[in-house]
Amino acid sequence: MKRIAVFFAGVAAGAGLIVLVARWIGWPVSFPVTVQQTATPSVAKADAKHPAPGHIELSEDQLREAGITLAQAGGGMLKRHFLAPGSLIPDADHIGRVSVRVLATVTELRKRLGDSVEKGEIVAAIESREVADAKSEYLAARLTNDLQQTLYARQMTLVESRAVSENEFLRTRLSANDAQIKLDGARQKLFALGLSEGEIADLPNQPPESLRTQFLRSPIAGRVSERRVDLGGLIGREGQESELFVIVNLDDIWVDLAVSPEDIGAVHEGVTVRIRAVGTENEASANVIFVSPLLDRETRNARVIATLPNMDHRWKPGTFVTAEVPLGGAPSTVIVPKKALQTIKGAPTVFVRDADGFEARSVRTGREDDDDIEILAGLAGGETIALDNTFTLKAELEKDDAEHDHD
Repeated sequence: MKRIAVFFAGVAAGAGLIVLVARWIGWPVSFPVTVQQTATPSVAKADAKHPAPGHIELSEDQLREAGITLAQAGGGMLKRHFLAPGSLIPDADHIGRVSVRVLATVTELRKRLGDSVEKGEIVAAIESREVADAKSEYLAARLTNDLQQTLYARQMTLVESRAVSENEFLRTRLSANDAQIKLDGARQKLFALGLSEGEIADLPNQPPESLRTQFLRSPIAGRVSERRVDLGGLIGREGQESELFVIVNLDDIWVDLAVSPEDIGAVHEGVTVRIRAVGTENEASANVIFVSPLLDRETRNARVIATLPNMDHRWKPGTFVTAEVPLGGAPSTVIVPKKALQTIKGAPTVFVRDADGFEARSVRTGREDDDDIEILAGLAGGETIALDNTFTLKAELEKDDAEHDHD
C-alpha cells in the first residue's frame, strides 16, 4: 500500500513539472494574424511577376533581338511525293553516228575523243572503189545527159521548120528523157553514199585521183564520245566495223527512272520531277516525256523517261540520281511550315501572336510533306504565328513553367 502511494505521488509531481514548463515557453502557440496578412500580398506580387501559364510576353524589340519572324497561317496544297531511283543517259534524239555504207579504207581522222564538232563538219576521209565507181557513173551520165539535151533542143527547132521527121524528133526526145533518168539515178546513188549537194556539183572540177575519196561529215553538233576505228582500218562490210565516230550532244539529257507498280499510276507525261544526284548537292527539274505501259520482266518496274536541260554540261551520263515524283491530293485548309512547330509536353505546339506576346497553343496535325504540315485543329487560317527561332520561345516557356512550379 505504501508503494502505491509513492507511485501516484511521483506521477502527480511529473504532471506539475510539465505544466510549469509549458507555461514558461508560452504554450499553446498562437500565430499572429499579421503573418497571414503579409502572405497574401506576396502571392499577389508573385502572380503579377509571372504571366499566365502558356503565355510569353515579348515586346517588338525583344522579338527582333531574338530573330523571331512571323507568318500568317493559310491553306494550300502539300508537296507530297515519292522517290524513284534512276540514272542519266544521253538523249537518244541527240546521238549521231558517223558511218559508211561501202567497203572502204580509213585514210584520215580529223577528230579525237572529246573534240567538239559542228553539224556538217568533216570528221574523216575514206577511200573506196565503190565510191569511185559511183562518181564515175554520175560523171558519165552527166555528159550523156548534156549531149542528149542539146540534141533534143536542136531537134525541137528543126521539127518546127519541118526539116526533120516527127519520128526522128520523138526518138531524140526519148533519148533525152532516158539520159535524164540515168543522171538522176546516178545522183541519188551519190546521195545514198553520203555525198552532199555541193560535193556532187563540184565533181566535174575534181582531179581523177580524188574520185575514190569520200569525206564523212558529222550529222549533229556535239562532242566525240567514241572513236571506233584507226587509220588504215578496213570498214563497211559484214564482220567489219561500219561506224567511225559516235557524236553526242549533251545540251539535253535523259533521266531513266525505274518506278514500282504501286507508284506508276501517279506518274503522267508532262509532270515535273525534281532530280538529285546521289552523293552530291546537285539538283534540277526535269519533265517526264515517256511512261512505259509495260513492266520490266525481271525487275517488275516501269520505265519512265524525263528530259533534263543541261546547257552547262554539269550532268554526266551514267550518274545515279533520285527523282522526287509529286503526288496529287486534296488541298488543306491550314498549312504551316514544320519549323514553326515545337513539341511541348508531348504535344505539337505553335506560338500564336497576340497583343502582348505569344500564346503557346497545342494543335492537331495531319498530312505532311518535306517542309509543311497540315493543321486539323487548334489554329485558324489568318492567325499570325512565330516562324523562325521558335525554340527560343519554347525555352522561355519552359523556364516560366519551372518558376511557377518552384513557387
